[in-house]
Amino acid sequence: MKFGIGQPMRRHEDLRLITGRGRYTDDMTLPQMTRAFVLRAPMAHATIKRIDAAAARRMPGVLLVASGEDVHAAGLGDIPCTLPLTNRDGTQRHDTPRPALALGKVRHVGQPVALVVAETLAAARDAAEAIEVEYEALPAVTDAKDAIGPGAPLLFDHIPGNIVFDWDNDMGDAKATAAAFAKAARVVSLDVVNNRLVVNSMEPRNAIAEYDPASGRSILYTATQGPHFVRDPLAEIVLKLPKDKLRLITPNVGGGFGMKAFVYPEHALVVWASRKIGRPVRWQEDRSEGFVSDNQGRDHITRAELALDAEGRFLGLRVSILANLGAYLSPFGCFIPTRSTDLVSGLYAIGAIHINVKGICTNTVPVCAYRGAGRPEAAYLLERLVDAAARELGIPPDAIRRVNFVPPSAMPYTSATKLLLDSGEFEKIMDLCMDAAEWPSFAKRRKQSERNGKLRGIGMATYTERCGGGFPETASIEFKDDRIELVLGNVEYGSGLVTSYKQIVSDQLGVDADSIDVIMGDTDRTPAGLTGGSRALAVAGTALYQASHAIVGKGKDLAAHLLEVSAQDVVFADGTFGVPGTDLRLDICAVAKAARDPAKLPSGMAPGLDTTHTRVPPAQTFPNGCHIVEVEIDRNTGAVAIERYTVVDDFGRTINPLLLEGQVHGGIVQGIGQALLEHAVYDRDSGQLLAGSFMDYAMPRAGDLPSFSFSTHNVPSTSNPLGVKGAGEAGAVGAPPAVINAIVDALHHHNGVRHIDMPATPARLWEAINGRHVA
Repeated sequence: MKFGIGQPMRRHEDLRLITGRGRYTDDMTLPQMTRAFVLRAPMAHATIKRIDAAAARRMPGVLLVASGEDVHAAGLGDIPCTLPLTNRDGTQRHDTPRPALALGKVRHVGQPVALVVAETLAAARDAAEAIEVEYEALPAVTDAKDAIGPGAPLLFDHIPGNIVFDWDNDMGDAKATAAAFAKAARVVSLDVVNNRLVVNSMEPRNAIAEYDPASGRSILYTATQGPHFVRDPLAEIVLKLPKDKLRLITPNVGGGFGMKAFVYPEHALVVWASRKIGRPVRWQEDRSEGFVSDNQGRDHITRAELALDAEGRFLGLRVSILANLGAYLSPFGCFIPTRSTDLVSGLYAIGAIHINVKGICTNTVPVCAYRGAGRPEAAYLLERLVDAAARELGIPPDAIRRVNFVPPSAMPYTSATKLLLDSGEFEKIMDLCMDAAEWPSFAKRRKQSERNGKLRGIGMATYTERCGGGFPETASIEFKDDRIELVLGNVEYGSGLVTSYKQIVSDQLGVDADSIDVIMGDTDRTPAGLTGGSRALAVAGTALYQASHAIVGKGKDLAAHLLEVSAQDVVFADGTFGVPGTDLRLDICAVAKAARDPAKLPSGMAPGLDTTHTRVPPAQTFPNGCHIVEVEIDRNTGAVAIERYTVVDDFGRTINPLLLEGQVHGGIVQGIGQALLEHAVYDRDSGQLLAGSFMDYAMPRAGDLPSFSFSTHNVPSTSNPLGVKGAGEAGAVGAPPAVINAIVDALHHHNGVRHIDMPATPARLWEAINGRHVA
């Protein structure tokens, strides 16, 4: 069957995966494969006085024991953060050297200290327990505000005050913003905390490496979001190998959310170990290790101030952020809290915006990209602040947004943070969402809840996110007899990309989607690329679309030659080149086969119909929408029930509405998890992760969630020919402020509470209901 763009096609990849025919890294077995175990730091901050591995090396089945000194002597480099950042004083950000195994000092619980390779995992674990490590404990600091306080312990001698960077968006913006505040009729301020999260993808991290001495090449099998994105810095910076000496293969991936996009110490360790012992080495993280070693997300402390005129129009916005980076700069650690903050302009016409971000190192797991990667943080602080302003001015939350939205007539619109919004009908989307949520009749539902002894609140949040830009993506369409292969650089890890790519090509080339294969995840076979930032369809999908157009163009010329007619007479439809009004026709696979035969080509035509196209995105896309949430709170326990959840989104052109809705649902669930449940809590004295397992870290469950009312009001993007905007992260961007706005509405109606931080747990809400919460 042929399924084109816009059809609700079920995922091609699902049947294979749910029937156990998927192939994940942990499913792989190689001849003579050994097992690796990583000994991790039990302390958040300590000097390593001594490591004695003699007993471990003598244990049965042990093949290799290595410390930081061993891998450093072997020439392994540090795990890199290669992105530059200029401080507001013109200097460059600090580096936070991060060895693959700790050298002289550990800076967070879970940092790798030693590597053991043995015949079995049990033998490797036993040997790790036999390693004697003498630590001298140092004071630890886990909170960003504490880390810059007087007398705070320093993580690095070369980083004064633990401030890795001190960044402003633009000093000119500071002057314009100060002028806007000077003429304001009202200034509203709010302090918010964006809580730290553990990613917890369904599949934990992993790595298997094998080495071929004859070629000098290693192969690394590991779950990534783009194999080149990991292979290149891993080879060149950490392993000090030419890129062609390391092949990286990514099989099926069980969720990524940004966490699997980057280099980790274990990648380097297994490759190095396999080269050293001459046998394959396998490392598979367990869930407990993931809690203390996977890059974590969010963790901002923010003060936001909004200047308004007498009519409630936004004149200026001032934002000051303390971003907890963890113990080391992750690969994107300096990008996410800075360059993504330009989205604090939201959907509004704000005259001037000034942003200051201080990146702070603490004795915690490094922070990096997590679904949304800076956009949820920006939307949360802005939409909470807008709601607070509406409440202080006595303006309904929809009314204050209505007078400040960028209107369609202003498009394309350049925001105060220099984002170019190309399309959107923001007020219309809010109105549609309010209608679907039955906003006008909320008062009746509140009264009914009050009769039942419950508090009820309603909250809205609008959002936008920046997608579809960044680096290029390359796609190839290759004809293989009666099948077609699509070769791409990004990776499918649960979002339905395989199906969506098939739909685009099926639509454009008129071929059955079942005859299309998608090739991903191999640096020897696929181009560079990355799945992340809700950019796959806008960039790689557009590359496929444009490659398809090139194939049709060349195919018409060849079909005309084969049919002995003029190319102007040839029409392509439903996978067939033909001449209307005649029986002259050739299907696309027949033309592709002829294209491989030089004898059948017209003079000057290159052989083959295979086409490669690289899409360099000329501009970004800006999906947007409105979320409205209704909550009911039990006065006696503080327990929250989400009674209604309504969302209307603008994603531009829709490739697959079924998969689109699934992406929105998943993002909303993660946003609800952050708003109500999830929090990576560290002990402020010892630096231990207190929420280090599912016994203490609360994940959202089906019983915590309502049914979702989802619809779209799509305005096609003008920045790509498909008109798509991106949807993968949208739910996680809009959900947290909408949920908290609804909770604060309920609390404020009850006793005047102005703000509550995430996660809004029953304990916090009970305190707020009973007047023990100050906000």
